[in-house]
Amino acid sequence: MNNLLVTSNAAKKIIELSKKKEKKMLRISVTGGGCQGFQYNLDMEDKYEKKDIIIKKNNALVVIDKNSLDLIKGSEIDFVEDLIGSRFKINNPKATSSCGCGTSFSL
Repeated sequence: MNNLLVTSNAAKKIIELSKKKEKKMLRISVTGGGCQGFQYNLDMEDKYEKKDIIIKKNNALVVIDKNSLDLIKGSEIDFVEDLIGSRFKINNPKATSSCGCGTSFSL
């Protein structure tokens, strides 16, 4: 079990973007960096690697590598629209702190 929840709002936005950009899936990766130690990277892509984990929600596809999944296991991927703008948001229960914009975190 991948233990990663994709909300209906996120799935809807992934499907919408896949039609506009002709890229079929949202790739999530975690790299070192950002103001908190790790940062989330989200990109639309049209292919995946054999080692990737694929998560499906309402015909939307999310791909993630195992190392990144280990860092965000138990998280919820959502799409929000607020005063800052619209964006994918990762609610990571493992994060001990995160930056104000939500793109980086520490464990």
